[in-house]
Amino acid sequence: MNEKEPTQIQLPFDDDVLDSLRAGDAVRFSGVIHTALDHAHRELAHAIERDEELPFDPNGQVIYYSGPAPASPGTILGPAGPTTAARMDPYAPLLIKRGLAGIIAKGRRSPEVVEILKEHRCIYFAAIEGTAALLSSRVREASVIAYPELGAQAMHRLVVEDFPLVVANDLHGGDIYRHNIPEWRELAKKHIAERDNSER
Repeated sequence: MNEKEPTQIQLPFDDDVLDSLRAGDAVRFSGVIHTALDHAHRELAHAIERDEELPFDPNGQVIYYSGPAPASPGTILGPAGPTTAARMDPYAPLLIKRGLAGIIAKGRRSPEVVEILKEHRCIYFAAIEGTAALLSSRVREASVIAYPELGAQAMHRLVVEDFPLVVANDLHGGDIYRHNIPEWRELAKKHIAERDNSER
């Protein structure tokens, strides 16, 4: 079991940090991430096919597969839990090949996407399902940057602080879902406990 303290990561990534991370490592993000789900990915794919400018430059950036709920009065963002990564597998290579440095979601990736992640130096980070409220509580700023007509599936720019994640697929072939199932379960339990403590 990996007992070391979470690695604090200030976004955008430093190459040395990317190389040092291993599947199973707990990390905490601070900085800018972007949300995009199925429909937004479809729009991005169409823009790439038409050689149009994208609403953000993916190079060195992080995408979170999440559709945040509307903010309630006095909050920055509604619950923003992770979506199953496999839903975006058909589109993920397009952005990874354009320099995307990180992806946040839940569940394992296809073997094809895992290979592309390694080849293009993109790390897949797992967020724990059931912690949507905890994750949204770590958002300090939120704004829609593209496709507002898609509602919850619009692309958002989020500024996060101390955003808890686990390295699922590293740059060296490590895969938390295939190689470290006990460690993954223990880290998931810790994040659930953190959620419960934050709700008291």
